[in-house]
Amino acid sequence: MTQHHPHDTGYRELFSHPEFIQQLLEGFAPAEIVQMMDFSTLTNHSGHYITPLFEEKIEDVVWSVEVQWRSVRRRVFVYLLLEFQSRVDARMSIRMLHYVACFYDHLLKTGVTTLRRGLPPILPIVLYNGGRRWSAATDVCDLIRPKPPAFWDPYQPHLRYYLIDEGAYAPEQLAAIGSALSGVFEIETAASDHRALQAAVERLAVSLRRDPNRERLDRLITRWLKRHLQRLGAAVDLERIHSLVEDQSMLAENLEHWARREREAGRLEGREAGRLEGREEGRVEGEQLGAEKTRLETARNLLKLGVLSDVQIAQVTGLSGEQVRALREADQH
Repeated sequence: MTQHHPHDTGYRELFSHPEFIQQLLEGFAPAEIVQMMDFSTLTNHSGHYITPLFEEKIEDVVWSVEVQWRSVRRRVFVYLLLEFQSRVDARMSIRMLHYVACFYDHLLKTGVTTLRRGLPPILPIVLYNGGRRWSAATDVCDLIRPKPPAFWDPYQPHLRYYLIDEGAYAPEQLAAIGSALSGVFEIETAASDHRALQAAVERLAVSLRRDPNRERLDRLITRWLKRHLQRLGAAVDLERIHSLVEDQSMLAENLEHWARREREAGRLEGREAGRLEGREEGRVEGEQLGAEKTRLETARNLLKLGVLSDVQIAQVTGLSGEQVRALREADQH
């Protein structure tokens, strides 16, 4: 049985709910296709499909949705392949061709359709979140080299998948989409950048507050976020946080803990800088500069999040009240 990457498992849970499939399609799929879809008809068909060629059992995400064009109403299938590997798979277009063929065979064998009624349209999507940008061919025909003459082209295999490469989107683009799912993607791409991560979490909480399914999505995303922070190695106590939206006091407590760790990291960084210089003056100066820089960055992050008061931020960071007020005024301008 195929071993799943931890990201794969977390996303699989999110994409078992229609709200996230709708947000994925509305925010990232081709608009001309999405505008034909009736999302009230979304139906989950995810399951186990045996693929003899690759000798593996695939458990990818499959949904159907009704679309309408030229006065014809038809159910189409969205085949979502979660690709969370460290390296780009150059064989992806071959894999997708095989998976789609196996899925069509499954529909025929289970009586979902017949050759007389015809095979339903399919939208194959690859969702990728690796560090490197995706570079593999998105159509299997692009792997055929040298390219055959034009009159030969109709006899070559053709299947193009739609790629969603999370890392290819800038934080501003994800923020503009403004959905809970785009907030999840922003947190993923922020990785261990504390400032970007805190900003992404704040925007995600705002989008959840606006969502009509807030309570359900909040519960799902909070569970995903806690797993994500654990994968990042964030040494924070998240056991008592059950809601990204509601547990503001718990969040503030964790931010204080995070700030203390950052201050300690700044002191260690300063001592290391002084040791490398080989002078006592360098050690002291490096420690002070590192600690001061960390205090200022931490205060700015806490101000952006808007959870603590100026007095609390001063207590957490060790800055003076005047310094915190100066930072707040500078950010407002």
